[in-house]
Amino acid sequence: MFATGPSLNTRLLVAVLLSLVLLIADHRSTKLQPLRAALSLLVYPVQLVINFPGDAANYLSDTFVSYRTLKKENRELKELQLVNEAKLLKLAALEKENIRLRALLENSFKLGEQVLVAELLAVNLVPYEHIVVVNKGSRFGVHSKQPVLDAHGVVGQVVRTLPASSEIMLITDPNHAIPVQVNRNGLRTIAIGSGQINRLNLPFLPNNADILPGDLLVTSGLGGTFPQGYPVAVVDDFTVRPNKPFASISATPKAELDKSREFLIVWSDSTPVPLTEEPSEASQELNDAGQ
Repeated sequence: MFATGPSLNTRLLVAVLLSLVLLIADHRSTKLQPLRAALSLLVYPVQLVINFPGDAANYLSDTFVSYRTLKKENRELKELQLVNEAKLLKLAALEKENIRLRALLENSFKLGEQVLVAELLAVNLVPYEHIVVVNKGSRFGVHSKQPVLDAHGVVGQVVRTLPASSEIMLITDPNHAIPVQVNRNGLRTIAIGSGQINRLNLPFLPNNADILPGDLLVTSGLGGTFPQGYPVAVVDDFTVRPNKPFASISATPKAELDKSREFLIVWSDSTPVPLTEEPSEASQELNDAGQ
């Protein structure tokens, strides 16, 4: 009733012997190469199916690792870009500051006098008082009534000093007056602050004064505070007033009063000479001997 056949041991022995025969035949001859190729085509899909879970797992793992790596690199690059942009902004500011300092340095060589570079600390916010504070004071030798310039012209003068800072009254302050002269013909007058940061008034010139829009005003050297020849302003308006003794004249300061951050505090080379000299020791001895 039950089918019978060779035992398992017999089948194993036959399979081993057949394998050995095939190995020896394949090693010594190439006649089995077509059979090998045909069998490989049949076995290849099975190999793919067997290897698919491992390959899929490796692919997904590489994908997630690559995504995390790219995300991390992207975050680091964004942070680096932000830092570099901040550095570029700082470099741009330093470049502008370097340009301003170079302009001040060139101007100081033109002046031929002792100067000190001071930086802006604060601006007085009181209306109609044009006063700024700089970071150089009495411990640097700064004193009251020293002229102050920027790279373009006269800024004002020192009015108060502290050990570490000084207050500078700008030439546009209503309480400030500066003796000037027209560079074209030497006409002298006084420029008074108007209370506006971009305007000076020249209230003491007659209607027939030889002054024209575009004339450069420079310091006249009178008064003892500002040495002669510093550029102050450019005349921009001349209005004749027939019913009044003086014309209406305004000028625009050459200095960038609302923009400058660095200033030159100037020491003049001029030294006051006494009108009478004290007698020397030798002449005093001669006088005593004559007496």
